[in-house]
Amino acid sequence: MISQPSLDPSSLSFDLPDPEQDDLSNIDFIERLENAWSICEQFDLQTEIWRGRILRVVRDREKIGGEGRGSGFLQWLREMEISKSKAYSLIQLADSSDNLVVDGILEQSSVNNFSKRAFIETAQAEPEIQQMISEAANEGKEITRRQVKSLSEEFMAATSSLLPQEIREKAQSNLLPAKIVAPLVKELSKLPPLHQEDICETLRENPEIDSVKDMTNTAKWMGKSLDASLALRALQNKDLNLDKATQEALRLDSLGLLSDAFGQAKTIENSILKFYSAWKRLERLQERLWVESGSSTPYLRELLDTLQTLTGSTIRVSLGELSGGKKLRLQLVEEDSERIEPPF
Repeated sequence: MISQPSLDPSSLSFDLPDPEQDDLSNIDFIERLENAWSICEQFDLQTEIWRGRILRVVRDREKIGGEGRGSGFLQWLREMEISKSKAYSLIQLADSSDNLVVDGILEQSSVNNFSKRAFIETAQAEPEIQQMISEAANEGKEITRRQVKSLSEEFMAATSSLLPQEIREKAQSNLLPAKIVAPLVKELSKLPPLHQEDICETLRENPEIDSVKDMTNTAKWMGKSLDASLALRALQNKDLNLDKATQEALRLDSLGLLSDAFGQAKTIENSILKFYSAWKRLERLQERLWVESGSSTPYLRELLDTLQTLTGSTIRVSLGELSGGKKLRLQLVEEDSERIEPPF
């Protein structure tokens, strides 16, 4: 039997601010709304934890006694009108609750002190953060997402091994705001050691706020460049040193340009793949229509003749008035992957 949550939704009553009240400051207006929203999230949190536990039982029952393919679980989701992604997010929330309450130090009754988003972020935080937050919740303190985020940022800025010692010491002494340093740690974690060291060397020489901001932006561009380069087919199977190339772009202060170039190259590759698929499909449709038509359908044949200009190996497309009425001619040559491409 499931015990009922200690909160009673029927007792909810909020004195919401009047949106037309002129003598109410914007800060007070937002604070009253956030307080009401936080209380609503407490009910939502309890509900979704139990929904996640229910879904987990259905899923596990299917694993033990079902066909092992999850068909019964998926059928149950369809009947309940719950998407698969939503179901697994609820199960993850239930798992997080078990980890914090059963395996951690958080008391069951203290769950009511969390907003939903604060609870999720606490479950995803470092064990030290979970410990501090749980102790505060057990003491009856209301836990908001903002508090969890702030504490996580302070811990990250003061302890991360990705940062040079000079930055950590200033963060510990509050000479560098944690909310400025934490984003740098997140971006550094996405980079290979070679690029991390380049950025840390700059920070050692100038461990100031502006330098931290600049290096955070630099690390972000580096991460985007590396992600885009790994996804580019044009760079695959090529003997390229992307790390060194990125370092050189950093030295030229051109990481933004390099990242943009990778992004545009990826757009071109994706567009070509979509174009090729549409080109082949149009060719098949044009051929089928041509077979179905005959001398009795002269207008249809004329239409198909016109479409054939887009299905051959040479395609001409008008770029429109915005491009000065220019036409683009494309020549398509399908090649086997083993064939060596001629130099341009």
